[in-house]
Amino acid sequence: MPAITLVGAQWGDEGKGKATDLVGDRVDYVVRYQGGNNAGHTVVIGDQKYALHLLPSGILSPNVVPVIANGVVIDPGVLMEELAGLQARGVDTSRLLISANAHLIMPYHRALDKVSERFLGKGRIGTTGRGIGPTYADKVSRQGVRVQDMFDPKILRKKIELAIHDKNQLLTKVYNRRALEAEPIIEEYLGYAEQLRPYVADTALLLNKALDEGKTVYLEGSQGTLLDIDHGTYPFVTSSSPTSGGAAAGSGIGPTRITKVVGILKAYTTRVGSGPFPTELLDEQGEWLRKQGHEYGVTTGRDRRCGWFDAPIARYATRINGITDFFLTKLDVLTGLDRIPVCVAYEVDGVRHDEIPMTQTDFHHAKPVYEYLDGWSEDITGARSFDELPGNAQAYVRTLEEMAGAPVSAIGVGPGRDQTLELRSLV
Repeated sequence: MPAITLVGAQWGDEGKGKATDLVGDRVDYVVRYQGGNNAGHTVVIGDQKYALHLLPSGILSPNVVPVIANGVVIDPGVLMEELAGLQARGVDTSRLLISANAHLIMPYHRALDKVSERFLGKGRIGTTGRGIGPTYADKVSRQGVRVQDMFDPKILRKKIELAIHDKNQLLTKVYNRRALEAEPIIEEYLGYAEQLRPYVADTALLLNKALDEGKTVYLEGSQGTLLDIDHGTYPFVTSSSPTSGGAAAGSGIGPTRITKVVGILKAYTTRVGSGPFPTELLDEQGEWLRKQGHEYGVTTGRDRRCGWFDAPIARYATRINGITDFFLTKLDVLTGLDRIPVCVAYEVDGVRHDEIPMTQTDFHHAKPVYEYLDGWSEDITGARSFDELPGNAQAYVRTLEEMAGAPVSAIGVGPGRDQTLELRSLV
């Protein structure tokens, strides 16, 4: 059976949790393959709202095995807190699997993330300060601590003591901060070892065996295409690869086993943190979108920057990820607008660009070129089929589909689990 990858097709926060929850009863494994607790997914089930940060959305589906794979960076304290919160609400978390190869966020990573961001001043990237970037940096420089290291006290001690010596030089001599002590950190993480041991496994082996047995594996990314470390708006990006290519490396599944890539798109565009955003609205229209769409970060609570739909970005995501299907979310937010602007191209120094400009400099100076589509006033939150949508809402979807370059297979018309129109199966 195939593996199916779910990716954000904008700057993240597109509604990936809703998409995963939609297919939760039809897949066997839901796998988080990158990122850390710098992202969040919101899932609404009945009158219950769940905000997930490290855990895959599949943890809320009783017949699904949720997996935190090797490409994720884990803050054990945050993970234990999140598990306890779900258990207190009656959610069974015993099925969770955690890769032994996943890297751990350490206290010195969080400390460095916060002070280095403040040190950048106006040039700051807009990180969440949760240590994600420094953890990935240590991973690439081969100084990281992995989940499996917690089960060997000698290795854990050696790695932490070496890291502390190096990090304290930065904290004290560059940033004028207090040095950290190794011993409390070692004891803390040895404690986490016993709590996490029942969940830890060779997840890449198990996932490949599951595929061999005909089971369906759903690969769930966090953030979005425009935040990819290689393909995003660098340097205002995350420190991992949330694109479909990152799904293979981040889960240990070969790329030929991925046969469907589902891209999640909002019916408009949002972004959190610094960096270019051509369609951003800094006026009352932007505030209207923010309030209508409840655009506040799941993890940080920060206001999201809001703007109109950007077709060149959608096409870019289609190319980079090989998107086969789109899930268009939050269509209901646009209800009440007489005309809806859609960015179809950019203008840079008087020159039209139908695609994202090659250089970051040009993209920073890009001005959106808009076309206007007719809006609708009818309440669409009760629609349960595409035909029940107003004609102008249908036309809006079809136009975006044509501009993005892949079919829209599902549409979100509200936050609830039942407020999704599935035009074609996502599994």
